[in-house]
Amino acid sequence: MRRKVLIVEDEPDIAHLVQTHLNDIGCDADIAGNGAAAMNLFNKGGYHLVVLDLMLPDTDGLTLCRNMRAAGDYVAILMLTAKSTELDRVVGLEMGADDYLTKPFSVPELLARIKALFRRMEALPSGGTTSGKQEIIERGGLSLDVDKRSVKIDGKPVELTAKEFDLLLYFARNPGRVFSRIQLLDKVWGYNHDGYEHTVNSHINRLRSKIEADPAAPHYVLTVWGVGYKFSEEQE
Repeated sequence: MRRKVLIVEDEPDIAHLVQTHLNDIGCDADIAGNGAAAMNLFNKGGYHLVVLDLMLPDTDGLTLCRNMRAAGDYVAILMLTAKSTELDRVVGLEMGADDYLTKPFSVPELLARIKALFRRMEALPSGGTTSGKQEIIERGGLSLDVDKRSVKIDGKPVELTAKEFDLLLYFARNPGRVFSRIQLLDKVWGYNHDGYEHTVNSHINRLRSKIEADPAAPHYVLTVWGVGYKFSEEQE
């Protein structure tokens, strides 16, 4: 099946470069040079992925990302940004981006990120299951509804981004097992490029801020110094 991608980029050379390489991996890609054109195309529906530049002439990518997330059906969003500060990355992910890539980027890495997002989308529940069984994971006061991709702490809903949910789900399915940052990149993000371990750190910190009563003294996602992270076995 050919994937449909929306490229939101105001630099024509970059937009057409991305479009060409997406065509090479079996995607049909449209280009929008500004926010208004992007939302017009997006609202027509049918896209599997949006490659979204943070800096646009008529609006910013963060606002556009938020509007796309509020539109309804889930579409993967890969944010491109010339900014490389931790704050910019965190804000973009909080607005609903699934992943980000800092300019200048290499084409192989861009394609690796896109393929990883497609693989994750293919693994998402498509609605009902043939067995009709609903997968609920209970860990202490933490409850994950896998099909609905929802989380509750002591019965209260917790809003997580798509990647935060994926990360928490992976931990909850493997209590007690210690994962390095590289292993988490490979299993949760679908790539393991050296130098991107900070992506894991950022998500762990934000996940703890949402699910832990005291993020400085976590009960669920624990740090194993010198190795990585694990989900507490005490929550089983």
